[in-house]
Amino acid sequence: MGDEKPEDPNPNPTPNPNPNPDPNQAQEPPSAVVPSEAEKETGKDMARAPTSLATNPSWFTPKRLLGIFCVINLINYIDRGAIASNGVNGSRRTCTKGGTCSSGSGIQGDFNLSNFEDGVISSAFMVGLLVASPIFASSAKSVNPFRLIGVGLTVWTLAVAFCGFSFNFWSITISRMLVGVGEASFISLAAPFIDDNAPVTQRTAWLGAFYMCIPTGVAVGYVYGGVMGHFGWRWAFFVEALLMLPFAVLSFVMKPLQLKGFAPAGSKKALTAVDDGSEDQGGELSRRGEVVDESSKPPRSGALTLFGKDMKVLLLDKVYVVNVLGKSSATATNLQISYIAYNFVIGAYSYWGPKAGYNIYHMSNADYMFGGVTAVCGILGSLAGGFILDLMTSTISNAFKLLSLATLVGAVFCFAAFCFKSLYAFLALFAIGELLVFATQAPVNFVCLHCVKPSLRPLSMAISTVSIHIFGDVPSSPLVGLLQDRIDNWRATALILTSILFVASGIWFIGIFLHSVDRSNEDSEQSVTLVDKSNATPLLAEKTTETA
Repeated sequence: MGDEKPEDPNPNPTPNPNPNPDPNQAQEPPSAVVPSEAEKETGKDMARAPTSLATNPSWFTPKRLLGIFCVINLINYIDRGAIASNGVNGSRRTCTKGGTCSSGSGIQGDFNLSNFEDGVISSAFMVGLLVASPIFASSAKSVNPFRLIGVGLTVWTLAVAFCGFSFNFWSITISRMLVGVGEASFISLAAPFIDDNAPVTQRTAWLGAFYMCIPTGVAVGYVYGGVMGHFGWRWAFFVEALLMLPFAVLSFVMKPLQLKGFAPAGSKKALTAVDDGSEDQGGELSRRGEVVDESSKPPRSGALTLFGKDMKVLLLDKVYVVNVLGKSSATATNLQISYIAYNFVIGAYSYWGPKAGYNIYHMSNADYMFGGVTAVCGILGSLAGGFILDLMTSTISNAFKLLSLATLVGAVFCFAAFCFKSLYAFLALFAIGELLVFATQAPVNFVCLHCVKPSLRPLSMAISTVSIHIFGDVPSSPLVGLLQDRIDNWRATALILTSILFVASGIWFIGIFLHSVDRSNEDSEQSVTLVDKSNATPLLAEKTTETA
C-alpha cells in the first residue's frame, strides 16, 4: 500500500513526461501557460534573471510605475517652462532715444541676448536629443532599458545644475545641449514601459496621463520661473536638479524592468517579462513572458547595420511618417509629418506665449496667466483625448480621426482668440483652443507605439521625438523670434504661427485613409510567447465592472 500512494496523484496509466490529465487541459484558457520543457527551461532562466518583472519588489505596481514616470516627465517640462518664463528668461537690455539704458533682467538681460539668440537657447537641447535618442533606443537591445533611463536622468541632473553656473551665451547653450542628452533616454523608453504595463482597455488613458505632464509641466514652469525670478534665475536650475536627483538614484538602486520584445542580457534563452495590460489581485505587475533566443540579440559589431535596417523599416511605414509629420513623419509617414507641424506651433506657444501675452494684452502677470490656462487645458485635454479614443476603440484609424478633428477645431478657436482685442475674449477662446489641441497628445503617441512591432518601439519614439523637435519646436522658437524682430507685431506673428495648425490637421486627415495595421503584439520570428493573464485593475478606475 505504501508503494501505491505515490502513484495515486497520477490517474493516467500511461507514462507521460507532461502528466496533465486531458480534462484539466480542456479547461485551461488558450492564454494559460502549458507546462513543457521550454517552460521549465524558461522558468529556470526567470529565476536567474533578477532584472525581469518576475523579481520585482511587491510595491512596484503598474500604478507606481506610471506615477514615477509622470513625476519625472513633469520635472523635465517644468524646466522647459521655467527657461521660457519672464522671471528666468527675463528681458533684453534697452536704451531710449534720450540715452537712458536699462540693464534688462534674467538670462536675456544678464547675457545681453537678441531675440534670436534667446530662441537658440530654448532649442539648444535638441542637439543633444538628436544625437543621443537613436543611441539610447538602439542600446536598449543590449543594455537594460531601465538602467539606460537612470544614465539619462543622471546626465540631465548634472546638466541642469551647470545651467545655474553658466556665465555667457555659449556656456548656457552647451549646458542646454547636455540637458537634451539626458532627456533622450527617458523620452525614448518611458512610453513603451507604460504601454506594456497599462490595462489593455485603458492604454490610451494611461498615455494621456503621462503626456498630460508635458503641458502641465510647462505651465507650472511658467509660474515656478516667475517665483524663482525673485531669488535669482540661477536658483531655478539648482532646485530642478535637486528635485530630479532622487529619481536618478532610484533608477540604479531598484531592480530594473524589462521591455516587451527585448531579451535580458546574460542568458542564452531568457524570459523577457512584460505586462499584458493587467494587474493581479495582489497589486503586482502581471506578466507575459517571451522566450527570446540569444541569436535574436544583435551582435555588437552589427549594431550600426541593424540600426540602419530598423530606420529603413520606420521610414517606409507610411502611417508612422504621416503621424510624426503631423505631430511630424504616410501611417508612420503621415503621423510624423502632422506631428512636426503641430509641434512647431506648440513649441513656439510655450516659449513666446508669455511675452506675446504681455505685449499684446499688457498682462502684468503673463507667466501666471499663461501658466494657469495651459495647466488646466493641458490636464483636461490630454486626459480627455485618451479617454475618448478608448471609448471609440483604440485603433490607428480612429486615432487619426480624433487627431484631425481636434486639431482643426482647436486651430479655429486659437486663431479667433488672437483676433480679439479684449483680454477676456482672448482667454476664453484660447482656453477652448488649447483644450482641443492638447487632446492629441495620447492619440498621436498611441499611433507611434502601435504602428511598429514591439522591438522597434523605443526607436519609434526616439525618431518621433527627434523629428518633431528638429523640424518642429527647435526651429520655431528662433524663427518666430526672427519674424518678430522683422515685423515687430506680436499679434500678426501669433496669427501666422497659429495658421500652421490647419496644415497639421489636414495631414492627419490623410492618415484616416491609409491602410494601417496594429503591430504592437507582433512577436519576433525567433520568440515563443508564454502568456500569464490575471485580473485587470485599471489605473483611472479603482473598481472594475464585469459584464456577464
